[in-house]
Amino acid sequence: MRDARILTVLTSLRRQEVVEFFHPLIATAVYRSIPPGVRVAMHGMAAQALVDDGFGAAAAARHLLEMHPEGDPWVVQQLRQAARDSFSAGAPDAARRYLARALREPPDAEYRAEVLFELGSANLLHDPATTINQLRAALEEPKADQELREAITYRLAQAMAHTGQLAEAAGLLSDEAKLATSSRTRLRMQAEQFKWNSVRMDEANSPARSRLLAQFAKRLTGRGVPERHILGLRAWDAAMRGEPAATALEYAEQALDGGMNWTDQDFGFEVPAVVAVTLMYCDQPGRAEELFNAGIMEFESKGWRGAHLSFVYTLLGYVRFRRGRLAEAEDFVRNGLQIAERVGHDIPAQWYAVGTLIETLLARGSTEEALRVAHAYKLAEGFPQAVVYPDPQAVWGKLLLAQGRIDEAKQHLSAAGKRLDLRGTRNPSWSPWQLDLALAQIAKEPEQARATAAEAVARARVFGTSSAIGHALRVSAATLDASRATGLLQEAVNHLEQSPAACELAHALIDHGTALHTIGDPHRAAQQLYRGMEAASACGASGLVSRARSQLASAGLRPRRLHASEQDTLTLAEHAAATRASVGLDNAAIAAELRTDAQAVSELLSAVFTKLGTDRLGLRRAMEG
Repeated sequence: MRDARILTVLTSLRRQEVVEFFHPLIATAVYRSIPPGVRVAMHGMAAQALVDDGFGAAAAARHLLEMHPEGDPWVVQQLRQAARDSFSAGAPDAARRYLARALREPPDAEYRAEVLFELGSANLLHDPATTINQLRAALEEPKADQELREAITYRLAQAMAHTGQLAEAAGLLSDEAKLATSSRTRLRMQAEQFKWNSVRMDEANSPARSRLLAQFAKRLTGRGVPERHILGLRAWDAAMRGEPAATALEYAEQALDGGMNWTDQDFGFEVPAVVAVTLMYCDQPGRAEELFNAGIMEFESKGWRGAHLSFVYTLLGYVRFRRGRLAEAEDFVRNGLQIAERVGHDIPAQWYAVGTLIETLLARGSTEEALRVAHAYKLAEGFPQAVVYPDPQAVWGKLLLAQGRIDEAKQHLSAAGKRLDLRGTRNPSWSPWQLDLALAQIAKEPEQARATAAEAVARARVFGTSSAIGHALRVSAATLDASRATGLLQEAVNHLEQSPAACELAHALIDHGTALHTIGDPHRAAQQLYRGMEAASACGASGLVSRARSQLASAGLRPRRLHASEQDTLTLAEHAAATRASVGLDNAAIAAELRTDAQAVSELLSAVFTKLGTDRLGLRRAMEG
């Protein structure tokens, strides 16, 4: 048969001779010639032989899949082990196939809840709706012990939340917490309730939940994962409510002390994600990117390419948006949206991606494309019942404002603001609805616009980050005449130069240059407009670039040719200034050492903060990295 080229002999890794068919077509023809009943029996014999020879359950599983279900406990055991091996090796699709087959065997009644739980857990990444059905069935099994019931509850609540059923998730946890006999279990259940209630738009009393969370966090030291998750949720809640950024950062650092695992199925990826988002809002986007990149690496290594990866790509895009890297932000968010669409429609992952994509397109000056995205995903036809950042209704109001539909914009921005204020979400860095509303009010309600902007400035000063204060001051200046606006815009520029918010700095520089030109200071106006145009070009904000060019042309100045620069590499001068700033020297002292002036140092450090994704507070750590 070897001479006839039907069989061939190979040497295996164990230096044993293995007989195989010479060509796959011959193997297929022989395989199909075997009567079905005999073939099924031979698959069973092959599976048993592979396990007996030590090749493991994963090698035997391909044969077990071909067998007829007969209620054999050995088959169920091998398929479950094969699923665990596949999941650990980054092959969740194979794990789902093995567990679905194990369920059809079927397993003994005492193991049915476990198999349903394992199958639902494997489906969570790609099909959370199916997961809900499987985990509900597991929870209804009479043979599920208390420890298994708790694990099923956590996973079922996560699946519900990922399909937008946030109230149901919180209610499930509340009901199961009443049955818990262990204080550690009740703490864990409380942490999970905090997590899902914090993103419920219909939460009855959000401020009360925040107060309870604050009381919990004060007593915790971060000894275990449940405690660190509560501390992480406290950090995020502090940022959303607009408490001082130092408070949010303190809790975020406590949560990160000891590490956080993005692929821990028992605890989920959500808290590591919101801790990273907290760092971003606190002007530490470089650190946020480090965390998100670590999450992506963990997901990819385990083959997790479902809603988890969608969220992280979208949020990483949002970080890039906040840093002013708009082209990169758009790429990341579009990837996140593409993954979300494979999982389902009208789910939180999709809402996050759509809102962030529209924000990014508006910042780039692509209003028509942003409108097409909004219509394609029916943004205005019904807003989600989950807290999503950026807030979808506020994003829709901002898009209407960009189109000049002022009255509609005011209506939606006011509604979004009222809803967020009732929840205690008062940070203009989290949702700048007040700033957009002030811009919409300028034409017909100038006094109200000034009052709205002033309130946003006050909230930004409480939070205390340079990016939040600078943004609020820039918009507040737009409600004033040029002579009064100039001082506010100079203050806005000063703050934004101390932040990593490159695009917002470009906007403030161009506004400042425009105001200076209006009051008759052409020399300083040209300086700010040139700087703003360069910064806007580096961000990919073509709308701002065009505006700066128009202002320069109206002032009789020729816009100089834009030049590209490395976005992450510090120049020698920037490195010298950053090194001195990282050890606590102020701008005047740095200027003296570098033999330059304080304004030049401010501009050097502004480039440093932009490139490294940090403010002055995080500069030492960023330089060490």
